[in-house]
Amino acid sequence: MKKLIRFFIPPDRWKFPVIIALGIFIGLGVYSFHVSNASSYLNDKPETCINCHIMVPEYSTWAHSAHREYTNCNDCHVPHNNILNHYYFKAMDGLRHSAIFTLRAEPQVIRIKKAGVNAVQNNCIRCHGDLIADSKMMRPEFTTNELRKERKCWDCHREVPHGRVKGLSTTPYAIVPLLESPVPGWLKNIMEK
Repeated sequence: MKKLIRFFIPPDRWKFPVIIALGIFIGLGVYSFHVSNASSYLNDKPETCINCHIMVPEYSTWAHSAHREYTNCNDCHVPHNNILNHYYFKAMDGLRHSAIFTLRAEPQVIRIKKAGVNAVQNNCIRCHGDLIADSKMMRPEFTTNELRKERKCWDCHREVPHGRVKGLSTTPYAIVPLLESPVPGWLKNIMEK
C-alpha cells in the first residue's frame, strides 16, 4: 500500500510545480462549473432549459400550454422508471448538449433523439394511462391495444405541448425570463474601468 501511495507523491523538486498546476486545474474547474451554471442542471426548474438560447421556443411554447400547470421539462423528457436511470439519462443528455453547444454545432431545428422519444412516450403513458385505458375517450379504431402500441402519442397530439416549433423563427417575440449573468460583480467592476 505504501508503494502505491509513494507512486502518486512527486519528488521534492516537483512538489511546488505540481501544487501550482493542481491549483490552476481545480480553479479553472470551479470557475467553469460556476460560469456554465452547472448546478442548475441538478434541479427540475424549466428555466434551466433556457440556459441555452436555442431552447427559447420550446420554453415559450411550454409556458403557454396547459402542461405548465402540472409538469416541467424533466417530467416529460427524462425517464422516471428509477432514480439511477433518471439521473444517468439527465447526465448523458446534458453532456451531449454541452458538447454540441460548446462546439457551436447546435441546429436551428431541434430533433429529439431515439432515447428521448422513448422517454417522452413512456411519460405520456405514465401520466395519461387512465385516459388510454378508457375506450370511450378515443376513436373506435384505436380501442385495441395493438393499434395503440404501434403509434406514438404525438402522431395524433402533434401540438402538445410545444405547438409547431420549427426553430427560433417560429417564436420571434417569445418572452422568457432573463438569465442572470454568471460573471461575478468584482470582474464586471474591473471591466468597466
